[in-house]
Amino acid sequence: WFTNLAAQARRDGRIRDDVALRLLMDELNLYRAKCSMLFHYDWISIPLVYTQVVTIAVYSFFAFCLIGRQFLEPMEPGQEGDLDMYIPLPTLLQFFFYAGWLKV
Repeated sequence: WFTNLAAQARRDGRIRDDVALRLLMDELNLYRAKCSMLFHYDWISIPLVYTQVVTIAVYSFFAFCLIGRQFLEPMEPGQEGDLDMYIPLPTLLQFFFYAGWLKV
């Protein structure tokens, strides 16, 4: 339909010369080729193993972050201290964003 529209525009004088029409058709063919490539990317699915590896990586990263980002007060040698086991809010928000992005 686009080629018919471009030919009609050439006949009506909206496109001045054949060079401009040729450039317009080349750009249309380039756009059409890219849309076709996008369709081919959609046709090939991602193997299940990749999604499982990414899921395990995300969950293990945040498990380590919950442990590693704990606040510990410095202790003097020989003094017993309690491990502060609160949940870091920025890490929890980061987990929700990444897990939501992973699910999408």
